[in-house]
Amino acid sequence: MSFMTWADSRVKNLEWIDIKLIKLSVAGFVLMLAKLWEPLLSLDWYWYALIAVLAAVKPMLKVFGE
Repeated sequence: MSFMTWADSRVKNLEWIDIKLIKLSVAGFVLMLAKLWEPLLSLDWYWYALIAVLAAVKPMLKVFGE
């Protein structure tokens, strides 16, 4: 069994609240990194918007089907 097969089988056991808690923990971790590494916060706003759009492309394609 490959790692991805194992991970897929585990993710299927999660409920919606578990996914939301994972998202919250990742957001907290990113805020901690931003607090500890100040140059990260010195980027212009459009860099953050570009990162958000690029990160959303693949999941949106899966949701709405290509």
